[in-house]
Amino acid sequence: MNHYFTNNDNLKSNRRIINYTLNSTSFEFVSDNGVFSKNKIDYGSILLVETYLKNKKNITNFLDVGCGYGFISIVLAKILNISGLGIDVNNRALKLALENAKLNKVSVSFKESNIYENVEDKYDLIITNPPIRAGKQVVLAILKDAQKHLNPEGELWAVIRTDGGVKSIIKELSSTYKIEIKEKSKGFYIFLAKSD
Repeated sequence: MNHYFTNNDNLKSNRRIINYTLNSTSFEFVSDNGVFSKNKIDYGSILLVETYLKNKKNITNFLDVGCGYGFISIVLAKILNISGLGIDVNNRALKLALENAKLNKVSVSFKESNIYENVEDKYDLIITNPPIRAGKQVVLAILKDAQKHLNPEGELWAVIRTDGGVKSIIKELSSTYKIEIKEKSKGFYIFLAKSD
């Protein structure tokens, strides 16, 4: 079984186009085998982006952790007209993300990084649909270590499914952050975390 958070260079390519529209803005994404949610935009990612945009503050940059083929990064960059960085461990997803940024005419950078190992800067927003299948320790590392890369007043936004252990994860995070549940839908929780 090949997971989207690993690299398999022997995986056969089968590219496809996925469309998404938010209000009157249309997006097009190239997807392929071996990436997260290859056949359609993941509902959790859509809920995360749309909930964030309803509650957004003025920000100058963002970091998308576990960016996949760039859905969250590209939508935020286009709607907010800002630049950001998407990171992932999956090289095929990162190549698609770069292609999708050009396709949708946005200014987003993408680079390979295992959690935050290649992240130097600080951000107004860190946003993530973390890879639950990579295990709870990876998810907690993404969420807990985000605070080291947030600007003062910066926000962490995340989506986790109920069956991904959302309640225990939020409980563990509450020693690090002040947490607000912003949305619940179809078993997905969207939460905002700020430094205490």
